[in-house]
Amino acid sequence: MEPAPVLLTARLHLRPHRPEDFPDCVAMWGDPTVVRFIGGRPFTAEEVWARLLRYAGHWAWMGFGYWAVEERATGRFVGEIGFADFRRDVDPPFGGAPELGWVLAAHAHGKGYATEGALAAVAWGDARLHALRTVCMIDPDNAASLRVADKIGFREYARTTYKGTATILLERAGAAPRDRPGD
Repeated sequence: MEPAPVLLTARLHLRPHRPEDFPDCVAMWGDPTVVRFIGGRPFTAEEVWARLLRYAGHWAWMGFGYWAVEERATGRFVGEIGFADFRRDVDPPFGGAPELGWVLAAHAHGKGYATEGALAAVAWGDARLHALRTVCMIDPDNAASLRVADKIGFREYARTTYKGTATILLERAGAAPRDRPGD
């Protein structure tokens, strides 16, 4: 598999994670404001390290994964955006559809970065993954993420629980697979 590509938007630089991102990731995932709707408790450094390794594994095994996101103008770390296959025990199941996710450091909230970065990610996904659909799951109280999902084309298809917590499952139609010569 190829390494994670670099994606550029007007204000953001999406790039593969590096070991040097660990302190920024620990700070972000340890912030109660950030995780309020993502499990509800700060993550330990050990859990964040496992997450970073899982991201690298996604790129190596699946050909997709999460990007570290920086401001282009400053190089400041602002969060993570990407696709995963976490094999979640959720009903109804995702059926192998790539799951889009985004998380931003508190200092980056409210600037439109999630929408901007997610649009770049789904454009990459449409061009490379050729999935019939992508999915995401969002806490029903997370109005900001629900707005982002709406702006990038996700629509609710189910309400369920995940690990005992209410969640909304959303989906977005993928780009049609390109015709191949000889088909």
